[in-house]
Amino acid sequence: MIFKMAQALIVFASLTGNTEEIAEITADFFKEKGVDVDVVDCVQADPADYETYDYCIAASYTYGVDGDLPDEILDFYEELEDIDLTGKIYGVVGSGDTFYEQFCTAVDDFEQQFEKTGALKGATGVKVDLNAEEEDVANLKVFVETMIQTYETQLS
Repeated sequence: MIFKMAQALIVFASLTGNTEEIAEITADFFKEKGVDVDVVDCVQADPADYETYDYCIAASYTYGVDGDLPDEILDFYEELEDIDLTGKIYGVVGSGDTFYEQFCTAVDDFEQQFEKTGALKGATGVKVDLNAEEEDVANLKVFVETMIQTYETQLS
């Protein structure tokens, strides 16, 4: 029997570099657990790309006073709901600024969109204020561990 290594795709949108850093930290934790990871900028990704992965992760910042999704990830977000990801595990991480009333709403928006795909929520989304501090890194580690537990439970 040939064992296939689990694979994760992290699609991110990052303006200041904070969300890209969060995506990379998340990727590193997956790699430590033996998961093969690809990290791709949203402008070079298609939601259908998730179909060939076990873990589907979106990483986005929240933009502006109204808590908007960034323009560069809007098409990806809108097309995501039309993809069938039944049997896949999804998770969302993101950055925002607690200065704004609408904090990290991109995480909530993506979780709702993933719900429409039939994918199983692997872990509670992680919301980071600006850039990842020590506590955020610890939360991202728990996020990945929980995603993996959900995946392994689904397999058994």
